[in-house]
Amino acid sequence: MLILGAAAIGFAPILVRQAMAAGIGPAATGFWRTGLALPALYVITRRAEGPIRLDRPPNAMALLAGLLFAADLVCWHYSIRYTSVANATVLPNMTPILVTAFAWVVLKERPAPVFLLGMAAAVGGAVAMALSKSSTPGANPHLGDALAATTAVWYAGYVIAVRYARANLGAASVMLWSSLVSTPVMLLAAMATSETILPSHAQAWWALAGLAATHVVGQGLIAWALGRLPAPVAAVVMLVQPVVAALLGWLAFGESLAVQQALGGLLVLAGVVLAQSSSNRLGGARRPAATTAAKHK
Repeated sequence: MLILGAAAIGFAPILVRQAMAAGIGPAATGFWRTGLALPALYVITRRAEGPIRLDRPPNAMALLAGLLFAADLVCWHYSIRYTSVANATVLPNMTPILVTAFAWVVLKERPAPVFLLGMAAAVGGAVAMALSKSSTPGANPHLGDALAATTAVWYAGYVIAVRYARANLGAASVMLWSSLVSTPVMLLAAMATSETILPSHAQAWWALAGLAATHVVGQGLIAWALGRLPAPVAAVVMLVQPVVAALLGWLAFGESLAVQQALGGLLVLAGVVLAQSSSNRLGGARRPAATTAAKHK
């Protein structure tokens, strides 16, 4: 499920670029991505978990996940405007290093040597893909790459927050509450930067609808998996996303894959296989201690 979710998110850079090519601003694209997903998330949550209790305060970690996801999308969408699709997706996926360090120190999920080898291979492959020259590097590749790298911090925080939230909530509820927070935050960001918010023709609407679908399916499956897998393993497996995005960038925008990018993609996939094989050695998806303790009170 995690691999399917990461592959689905791999379509997002293509759809984001299509939406922005139609005149929609980067933050506004993020607003529509989560906003259009809300009705589907509401229905899924009702069917999976029953009536939504508005008389109870929402999970704080789910709300924090929404704020972090909004920051992640705004920085990432702006990076797509300024750099190549491959780089805009590869650089944020330095996330596994941050997630693994947090899980090791805070969650006491000590990684096995085979996992560290797999992570090194996957991250190394991602770096190789990022450093490979693209035929269409973007309008301002240095700024775009910087924004993409910053996104890794926000996304690492998002993964950790979702992991904590999943100790007490189902995946559907986490997605619903986090999206309810992300949507107005990104709308305010779009308004503050005077972006074009309302789509003017069908191409933009189709792209935004596709983004909403990738949010429901891709992030939904990732949130589901984060309740069942160790956080470091999940973060590494999600590195299949830049491989999918690079292939789609080649097909949709003619961003040719150099030999270095192709070899890097193969190294990513090999590292993902190694990391996934170590999941049992990490002892499964133990719940974060602080959240579990709170649940038992």
